[in-house]
Amino acid sequence: MDLLIINGPNLNLVGKREPSIYGSETLDDIQEELLVTAKSLGVNLKFFQSNSEGEMIDHIHKSVGSTDGILINAGAYTHTSIALRDALLGVAIPFVEVHLSNIYAREDFRHKSFLSDKSLGLVCGFGPISYQLALQGIVSFLHRS
Repeated sequence: MDLLIINGPNLNLVGKREPSIYGSETLDDIQEELLVTAKSLGVNLKFFQSNSEGEMIDHIHKSVGSTDGILINAGAYTHTSIALRDALLGVAIPFVEVHLSNIYAREDFRHKSFLSDKSLGLVCGFGPISYQLALQGIVSFLHRS
């Protein structure tokens, strides 16, 4: 099973940016922990991070035929990007939306996601563990499919 983990804008700053919200672990730390879990689940992971909406869309398009599922933390694009939503729908690869913080406990503009109604699930608010929970969820779903 091959999974793609996509991280959007400003997630390259995790661990440095607003640690009271996002924690002190870096994106590299989170990815290393995911690799350990993935190995125990027999899953291959590929990681992609970009601050550019277009690059994220291009990467989603390129994943057709080589990816069984996607975990996506689209960052602020979660709340603004119909194009990202359309890309995910266009490739028809199952995906789970992930966020470090609880987007529903933050500013009102973060309460609307253009992705969650089409995702298999949404995991938010558990810090770096959100990625672990999302990984376990999508693997379980794909094994049942």
